[in-house]
Amino acid sequence: MLIGGGGHCKSCIDVIQQEGRFEIVGIVENPGFRISDSRSPILGYPVIGTDDDLPQLLGKTDYFLITVGQISSAATRVRLYERITAMGGRFPVIVSPDAYVSPTALIGPGTIVMHRALVNAEARIGMNGIINTGALVEHETVVGDHCHISTQAILNGQCNVGNRVFIGSGAVLANNVSIPDDTIVAAGSVVIRSLEVSGTYMGNPLQRKT
Repeated sequence: MLIGGGGHCKSCIDVIQQEGRFEIVGIVENPGFRISDSRSPILGYPVIGTDDDLPQLLGKTDYFLITVGQISSAATRVRLYERITAMGGRFPVIVSPDAYVSPTALIGPGTIVMHRALVNAEARIGMNGIINTGALVEHETVVGDHCHISTQAILNGQCNVGNRVFIGSGAVLANNVSIPDDTIVAAGSVVIRSLEVSGTYMGNPLQRKT
């Protein structure tokens, strides 16, 4: 069951279909969604309820994936993950057949690795994450929980990315860079040294948004 029916959900559906391990039973939308809305179904899959219906829907499947996107904040994804976990729901790891994940890498539950992403030797990715299309997570890099590594982002070797972090499209982290919890690195930014303070960073040279 997929939680969230926006654009990211559609990309996740494509990966799930290509991987072929799971059958999608339906999509759960936010509480303000009307089942009669013209957006239902989504890529052929029905919207079967809202977040308010999760206790009743749990009996339809043991497996869930959070398909709400994440840019400015991970709060919604974190809240949903914690709620479903508390109800006994389970979260698989989803890996596109067009991606590469090293046998020595570790991927946490609820994380999706999308088309043409690369997760190399001894990398570790936390739970409920997004490793988006074409992203590179190099050797021995650690990515925390509830992170979104966006399209074509590059995390070089032995980086350490905290929890609830967003790394934007095409951003580059040099070797051995650390990123604190709850930080946004905007698209196209280049990080050549570790960041000490959480916040929003952008550009090359990198600047903290005030």
